[in-house]
Amino acid sequence: MTPEQRYEDMVDDFAGEDGVLPPGGSGFGRGALRYRKKIFAMLVRGRLVVKLPRSRVDELVVGGHGERFDANKGTPMKEWFSLDPESDLAWLPLAREALDFARHRRLLSWAHGAAGRRPSGAGAVRDPGRR
Repeated sequence: MTPEQRYEDMVDDFAGEDGVLPPGGSGFGRGALRYRKKIFAMLVRGRLVVKLPRSRVDELVVGGHGERFDANKGTPMKEWFSLDPESDLAWLPLAREALDFARHRRLLSWAHGAAGRRPSGAGAVRDPGRR
């Protein structure tokens, strides 16, 4: 099975998953799986590339399963992992791990954003220095 076929099978496994957008569009990442518009898995030059916590990427690299992803800019990315085609790691669990990470990051950003919002409407306390 080619990497492209493996990726297509994996994409099919995510069909209907809450918040997951299938590949499409134009430009960078057009073939990528996204969670609420954020890429979490893609096929690049025949390799599965996933976004994971930096510590997990470190673990996978040290384990010899692949390398940090470099988008041809000369600087490997800390939270992006490119799986070696010879690795025995299964693609689907790794992509699910990336989806879980994307969901977790989304929750954190939402919670952080909500905490920093000013109250508005009736009963809101206004800063007298603000107009």
